[in-house]
Amino acid sequence: MFDITGKHAIITGGAQGLGKAMVKGFHQAGVELAVIDISDEVFNLPELEVNDCKIHPIKGDLLDFDSIEKIFNEALEKLNGRVDILINSAGLIKRMPAKEFDIEVWNRIMSLNVLSVFELSKHAALKMKEQQAGKIINFGSIVSVIGAYHSSAYSASKGGVVQLTKSLSNEWAQYGIQVNAIAPGYMETTMNSDLKGDPVRKKQVDERIPAKRWGTPEDVCGVALFLSSPASDYVSGTLLPVDGGVLGR
Repeated sequence: MFDITGKHAIITGGAQGLGKAMVKGFHQAGVELAVIDISDEVFNLPELEVNDCKIHPIKGDLLDFDSIEKIFNEALEKLNGRVDILINSAGLIKRMPAKEFDIEVWNRIMSLNVLSVFELSKHAALKMKEQQAGKIINFGSIVSVIGAYHSSAYSASKGGVVQLTKSLSNEWAQYGIQVNAIAPGYMETTMNSDLKGDPVRKKQVDERIPAKRWGTPEDVCGVALFLSSPASDYVSGTLLPVDGGVLGR
């Protein structure tokens, strides 16, 4: 029920943070991976070729919309023309007061966090429809639900991801394609290093988490593995929090 050995997956933003944890976890689960990232670090992913399971690094800029189809097709070619799982984990955040927010930065955040997710999902769904099976996992956030502080563009984009997830699920569930989103809470990643470095904000966050700890990328990976397995074949259009209980307060 939980076995995904031999599946083929595309993971974006896989060179760092939550995406890198996805790469490690899915690799250990026996999945062949095409990993897309804008950073050269994508070529330095550790523990390649374990258990005859390959990781194919692809450097690509998902903000270059003229190149997204080319990037996707390169990934698909590396995976011998089959994609069973798409994990859209690439993302951008910028913290600043809304009245100071630059429109160009806003557009970059919305473009990567929402539009690239839509484009890659469309390309993946075409192949998954042929297969009559597939899993698409998008990354929302707890700020898909609650309002972010000094992160208006990020919060708006992650709200958009949730609504996009629901809409795509409505269209594609009939083809055996499950589209779901994960809502990570406060995570121990470089994306939150400035937040953890602010003693006032860190104290506020610490007091808000019922689990009394920040989450780890591995906490999120376990949920992604479930959503990629046959155990979740009747789960679609959901937002699954991984937040130590924050949204339950």
